[in-house]
Amino acid sequence: MQVADEKRSDEYKRIAEAALFTSGRAMGAEELGGIMGLAAVGYVKTVMNELITDYEARNCALVVSKIGEKYLLGVRNEYISKVNTLAGAPDISKSSLRILAYIGKNEPVMQSALVKAFGSSIYDHVKELTEKDFVKAARVGRTKKIETTQKFKEYFNL
Repeated sequence: MQVADEKRSDEYKRIAEAALFTSGRAMGAEELGGIMGLAAVGYVKTVMNELITDYEARNCALVVSKIGEKYLLGVRNEYISKVNTLAGAPDISKSSLRILAYIGKNEPVMQSALVKAFGSSIYDHVKELTEKDFVKAARVGRTKKIETTQKFKEYFNL
């Protein structure tokens, strides 16, 4: 019976690994469970923790990480600089990326502070970043408080 359970667990790990590789994004336990055919989220989390341990033991260039409540298949930090030129162009314009870096470093940031630092052109950049779900903006008086989102953390592997 133990061998059958181990084989089943190995199969679930292979399915999760394939899902993470194919999607290229972080996925939650419920979503992974649906792909694996498992309804028990607790068991999915157990399988994912085993997969994380397996990748650590392999000592390979890839790693499965837990980011918040989601799992991500990515490249180990020590290899990113060697292969980052192979990645596609970012979904964000260069100017917006500069604004996003500032927000990420100093968050939460008031939009009025961004205007002082970068000028009035930031409105278009903040709009782009909000539409692409890299930041969220909440009205505070006459300005907005801007913070990064979970997508920002997943996208930049933070």
